Amino acid sequence: MVRRTSEAVPLKGPIDGSAEQNAYIEKITKQFTISPKYLNAICNHFMAEMDKGLNAEGQTLAMIPSYVEGRLTGQEKGSFLALDLGGTNLRVVLVTLLGDGKYKTKSSKSRITEELKTGPMRNLCDYIADCVDEFLTEEGLGDVDSDLHLGYTFSFPVLQSKATCTSQINRGILKSWTKGFNCSGAVNKDPVMLLQDALLRKNVPVKVAALVNDAVGTLLSNAYEKPATAIGLILGTGSNGGYIEKMERIGKWKGGETSADEMIINMEFGAFDNERAILPTTQYDNKVDRQSINPGFQIFEKMVSGMYLGEITRNVILDMMDREILFGPGETYDCKSWSKEMSGHYAFETSHMSAIEADGTPDLTRTKEVLYLNMNLHDLTTAEGRVIKRVCELVGTRAAHLAGAAIAGIVKHCQVDPVTGIDVGIDGSLYEFYPSFETRIYEALAILLPDHQDVRKTVRLGLAKDGSGVGAALTACVASEMEHRKKGTMA
Repeated sequence: MVRRTSEAVPLKGPIDGSAEQNAYIEKITKQFTISPKYLNAICNHFMAEMDKGLNAEGQTLAMIPSYVEGRLTGQEKGSFLALDLGGTNLRVVLVTLLGDGKYKTKSSKSRITEELKTGPMRNLCDYIADCVDEFLTEEGLGDVDSDLHLGYTFSFPVLQSKATCTSQINRGILKSWTKGFNCSGAVNKDPVMLLQDALLRKNVPVKVAALVNDAVGTLLSNAYEKPATAIGLILGTGSNGGYIEKMERIGKWKGGETSADEMIINMEFGAFDNERAILPTTQYDNKVDRQSINPGFQIFEKMVSGMYLGEITRNVILDMMDREILFGPGETYDCKSWSKEMSGHYAFETSHMSAIEADGTPDLTRTKEVLYLNMNLHDLTTAEGRVIKRVCELVGTRAAHLAGAAIAGIVKHCQVDPVTGIDVGIDGSLYEFYPSFETRIYEALAILLPDHQDVRKTVRLGLAKDGSGVGAALTACVASEMEHRKKGTMA
């Protein structure tokens, strides 16, 4: 699928600011720039953490077995429902698999309010059940004879275990909330059972057949069209990765015999380096972490994902304002008004950074417009615009390079052939829309994978088509096939 983003237009030459501004930018440039040597160290540490997570529970990289066994061929057929929960919206999708890597979908979208994100889990599940019921009614599926099978993309850390002799592809325990969610009555409970109870209470004819993380779903969605896919990533509001692992390398596996010799691993790599052993955190990252709903956790995600990049940038700008390096004091500045806008947590969105990075006008007209319309920053000089644009470049580039370190770590771990290569499916607004994010990932991959002569041809990044929606439906399909194999009805 073609990405719709543009390329960033980098600043050329110095920012032409004051001596104080120039000195400050020089300082943070050193803090946010990751040298090739440092990038390799991060990648190596990432690989070591992968091995720890595969061989023992309770590691920083959870490396959770997904119970999704084997690989897709692209020839699977049938109709399945998908439910996608994990960001600002809830989606219900009807997916019809046609074979030959083709499918068709119908979907509806509903917004998840802050009240639902932080209230009782029962309220959230009731709301989800109502949305599913309404969608089925609209599609004329409200009175079907048998329950429709649904794949549930639940994009949070979930531990899936084989408590019985049957596969637990539709069972799991929520380990913790991320991405701004903090519902009560959910942690250490099974999200599938909580949702299934709500569906039963409301007489909705749906069986939750599979529980899948968004990264796993993205991998499956890409693999249906490109069977050489073995990695799936989320680079959007949050960040995560999944990949296909050989069962013999999952040392902690206690689930008994499987129907295939491979299984998708849900890495939960947003938690990478929670110990702060290797990542180049700055005072601005520390402030974002302290003021988050989960201090000390998801450190990697807070440096890479779209939810936090704007906030990191805001912290840099606010520090410059507090030091009176930027926007004053002076007769033309309304500092109180500006400070009020900039002081709002998460007020400076990552989408603002995207617009600013794409601005190629000589006097940064678009940058000034974005800052005026969204942050009440008016009458900016071009030098001030260049300062802010440079900060966006630094934060955005660091995020992409760190994402590249994670991808390279997985590629090395999987011992991908540097000639035949691998397909990587990626879902998420950051990858899709942030200018030059993919280009900067490839910058890191070229450094970290020197044995790949043309890394763009051997690590084939691509936007997954509706990864979390179609992928969830494909997981329900996989669950059905696994069940058939166990019953001996399939070869």
